[in-house]
Parts: sequence; C-alpha cells; structure tokens
Amino acid sequence: MKKLVFAFAAVVAVSFAACGNKTEQAAPVDTDSIEEIVDSVIDSTAVAVDSAAAAVVDSAAAAVAQ
Repeated sequence: MKKLVFAFAAVVAVSFAACGNKTEQAAPVDTDSIEEIVDSVIDSTAVAVDSAAAAVVDSAAAAVAQ
C-alpha cells in the first residue's frame, strides 16, 4: 500500500514539474503595422468599389440612352 501511495505521489510530482512555472509574457504585438495593413486593405477595397460603381453607372447610362 505504501508503494502505491509513493508511486501516486511521484506521478503527481512529475505532473506538476511537467507543467513548469511559465511566467514569461508573450511578446507584445505591434498594432501599428496591423493598423497600416488594415488601412491599405480598406483603401484598395474602396478604390475597387468606386471603379465598379462607376462602371455600373456608365453601363446603366448607356442602356438608358439606347
């Protein structure tokens, strides 16, 4: 019975040791670069939407003129 208790205590000790004491913080993320990427994507999407809208208006005007 003592052997089982010691074996169980050893397993618990190894389990706690395996978890480690990880107190390191993750590296901070540079949010400025993320904001620049998002802004560039938004700008390019706005240009694409504007050009598509202009094409729709032109084709609608041509259809009405016929």
